[in-house]
Amino acid sequence: MNIKKELETKAGTANGIYLNNIELDPLTMKAILINEVVPSDPLQDFYGIPDAEYLKTTIPLLQGAGADVRSIQDILQMGIYITNAVKTPKTEYAIDKSTIEKSLPYLEAELSLFPNKKVIMLMGDVAKKAFHMITKKAAKKNVIPAVSTYKLRNSEIYYEGIRVMPSYIMTGGNLLIEKSKVKMITEDIAAMLEIIR
Repeated sequence: MNIKKELETKAGTANGIYLNNIELDPLTMKAILINEVVPSDPLQDFYGIPDAEYLKTTIPLLQGAGADVRSIQDILQMGIYITNAVKTPKTEYAIDKSTIEKSLPYLEAELSLFPNKKVIMLMGDVAKKAFHMITKKAAKKNVIPAVSTYKLRNSEIYYEGIRVMPSYIMTGGNLLIEKSKVKMITEDIAAMLEIIR
């Protein structure tokens, strides 16, 4: 299945929306990692060039958690699909609610593509907000308690039988200097890997 074509069929096409233009078997995906926002240059995204900026932090985080990965293909072969909550590049420092809402139909359709998912990891506050917006429609309440991520990390949260794991953003140069966040993210990823094994 081509993810981009499938999402455009389900949610329509729109200018400025960047979708993962990749082929994969959705039945093999067991974990979905939702990052915050697409980069301004699509080649720097997870499925862009082999040494894309987003992979420069993501691959070491997965390796630190015990995954034997060197490329996005290795990650996919483990049954891990990575996407972004916001499908349009940032224009300001903060991402406002209306920007998140524009991408929601695509993210919601994307999550529905993977029937065998066991874990959804929310990598950062924007991913958490987007997931809230999607799940609140069905559950009529917040699935994830409105407290700091560090307080939620060891909670077992489920939505429709799927483990939901709030964590921290896994892309960006700041990550390399925030050693405590790197440690927490790798611990969270290691917990996810245990679930999908």
